[in-house]
Amino acid sequence: MSIELVEVVRSGFRECVHRGSAVILRADGEIALTLGEVHTPIYPRSSNKPWQAVTMLRNGFEPSSSEELAIATASHEGESDHIELVEQLLARYGLDEDLLRCPADLPSNELARAELLAAGELPRPVYMNCSGKHAAMLATCLTNDWPLDSYLEPTHPLQLAVVETLGSISGDVDAELGIDGCGLPIVPLSLTHLARAFARLVTAEPDSPELAVADAVREHPYLVSGTGKDDARLMPVVPGLMTKAGADGVYAGALPDGSAFALKIDDGHERARLPLAAALLHRMGADWTEDLAALASQPVLGGGVRVGTVRAIPGVF
Repeated sequence: MSIELVEVVRSGFRECVHRGSAVILRADGEIALTLGEVHTPIYPRSSNKPWQAVTMLRNGFEPSSSEELAIATASHEGESDHIELVEQLLARYGLDEDLLRCPADLPSNELARAELLAAGELPRPVYMNCSGKHAAMLATCLTNDWPLDSYLEPTHPLQLAVVETLGSISGDVDAELGIDGCGLPIVPLSLTHLARAFARLVTAEPDSPELAVADAVREHPYLVSGTGKDDARLMPVVPGLMTKAGADGVYAGALPDGSAFALKIDDGHERARLPLAAALLHRMGADWTEDLAALASQPVLGGGVRVGTVRAIPGVF
């Protein structure tokens, strides 16, 4: 059963409460803290992307740079740097945007979206926040002579390989696959297994696909997310931290020693993720710097000025 984890306080009054679950693993892999239900599978959504990228590297995808690997792992905001990388990746493999099976969309970033609308642009698959992953999947399929038009199907060789990869972390994948917002199959994991997956990324051997993905994400937090997003804000203030946010209130990350966390907010509200993750990292031993403390107490505004906070409920852990 989930528990109350995050509160929204306005003018000294608790206005809202977000329920959820969270887990912390020690560097040795043992559970250090559980809050709520951490053993029942959830859909990690985009928090699974690092391991989808690992699967692609294991199957012949050769990014031209760490930036290209980062965009293959991204939930990007559709800003110009993001779109340029996706288009470069497609062009490098001789692939056309029409082959992308993610939905046509406009950028998630408000400024980028407004600029395109002002220019008369229409939604395109390349603007969708998962387009980097889809482009890399097409490149992987091309490398292996796998079908390009059916790469979304759960029975496609690439998707079977993704299930096998994640199954190596969690044991047999016995829960039913879901369909993610971008149309790809999504493999369910418990929060405990999700945290363990992130620990394995940051502690992997040099020159391994796992560490390559972890390093690319840590090197380019803006590319894997975007301006003002959780990953772009949290990773730079905690040295060596790797994180990846997922839709509907999922977040996971690991420190260089292999200690890790994963969380799920029941109502899916993004505002609860960052302050809870910051509080969990403090519990894990991350330096309680001014920057991390600021992320742990997000502002509630009234009339354009701060009148409250979004924070982990004091005393929960």
